[in-house]
Amino acid sequence: MKISSKHIKKQNLPSKICPVCEIPFAWRKKWQKDWEKVLYCSQKCKMNKNA
Repeated sequence: MKISSKHIKKQNLPSKICPVCEIPFAWRKKWQKDWEKVLYCSQKCKMNKNA
């Protein structure tokens, strides 16, 4: 899913739920190329995935 960051309101951006903290997080421009591969909301959650 390719998303152009222009002309999209924040409330209309896609979101996912982090499997570690179970908090929803929204699409960010830095994840534009690999949104499908993003699983965690932050580096902290990525490091604590096995805790």
